[in-house]
Amino acid sequence: MTGGLLIAAPASGTGKTTLTLGLIAALRARGVAVRPFKCGPDYIDPAFHAAAAGRASVNLDSWAMTAGQIAALTAPDDAGLVIAEGSMGLFDGVAVPGEAGIGASADIAALTGWPVVLVLDASGAAQSVAAMALGFARYRSDVRLAGVVLNNVASARHEALIRRGLEAVAIEVLGVLPRAAGIRLPERHLGLVQAEETSELDALLAEAGTVIARCCDLERMQAVAMSVPMDAGPVPRLAPPGGRIALARDAAFSFVYPHLLAEWRAAGATIVPFSPLADEAPDPGADACWLPGGYPELHAPRLAAAETFRAGLRAFAETRPVHGECGGYMVLGAGLVAADGARYPMTGLLGLETSFATRRMHLGYRLATLAAPTPVAPPGTRLRGHEFHYATILAQPDAPLAAVTDATGAAVAETGSLRLTPGGGRVTGTFFHLIAKASA
Repeated sequence: MTGGLLIAAPASGTGKTTLTLGLIAALRARGVAVRPFKCGPDYIDPAFHAAAAGRASVNLDSWAMTAGQIAALTAPDDAGLVIAEGSMGLFDGVAVPGEAGIGASADIAALTGWPVVLVLDASGAAQSVAAMALGFARYRSDVRLAGVVLNNVASARHEALIRRGLEAVAIEVLGVLPRAAGIRLPERHLGLVQAEETSELDALLAEAGTVIARCCDLERMQAVAMSVPMDAGPVPRLAPPGGRIALARDAAFSFVYPHLLAEWRAAGATIVPFSPLADEAPDPGADACWLPGGYPELHAPRLAAAETFRAGLRAFAETRPVHGECGGYMVLGAGLVAADGARYPMTGLLGLETSFATRRMHLGYRLATLAAPTPVAPPGTRLRGHEFHYATILAQPDAPLAAVTDATGAAVAETGSLRLTPGGGRVTGTFFHLIAKASA
């Protein structure tokens, strides 16, 4: 069985992504095949993982996915080593459990048996680092701590003091990153800039790999990697949107979960990408059109001027289903107000009006009970997803698509929208990104 490691930390911003990317790059440079995963609903980290590993990175989410789905996604294949990156702090999740847990990275470690490599920021501490590591090692008996990687170590003396504390509690040091190592990726308001937008990405990954190879014990990390057999169990499935799916795919429409595309292809669907930013229309031979999320607010002028795309999508929607998620939903609307207050007309297939002039964060898991059919499920189906954006709704006049709650069961206003077209088409949109069908 393929062994694995889960890279985690006490909190966000501690160095998980740096270590993960560097570790993947360093191992790959040594000829080790790496299979990357990302815990939680994040889109951006997996794109960097994929660039480093040369294969898709798949999201694993204990709140939205059943244990059976996680087992199916992590079933052994020909890759030599699994490297999974956690999200937030190792034990952080929501208050009310979902399908297989609370959405914590620790849930994934427990289900898969992947030992945790804990990244600890050593700034301003010495032996006290050991107390933190010991707490993480003992907090959950079903989660195994393989060891720690120390980040931001100031000097040899600083390292020696920390090591003394860790030796006293029998916690292994797997790597030491000096404060001067400082590999940083560019950021924007939703997190890291997308991999495809990062200039000189190959050089950045190579640098990260060189640093990690020099500062971490790669042989020991490979030796402590492991996993446990998982019972696949039942996996709730969603039908693909159609036999032939026109998928918007470019810098404005890039947030789509790899496991969904894989499931659609496994069900026999053909996916035909097109670029709205290149003023391309959806494939006229497709059965359905899917507009993922992304950053439409950064490309609003180009989208508003893309007449071939806009006219082609309207013609498509006359007779066939069109669905948009988050950014895609906004583009299906009547207009989008950018951060500078300028309004740009969108496709007008829905009445939705959104604005980034006054930013307001919308973040969290969503459970939606469909009030009307969508391209992937009939009315009454419960879907699990995640919402993360800074847009304010100015108008949402169309019929609601679903009753939507957050992870605690509280209703949210972002119900999605539904509009029927004169030719029998159906336009739908949601602010949440679909992850999986709920088990019940």
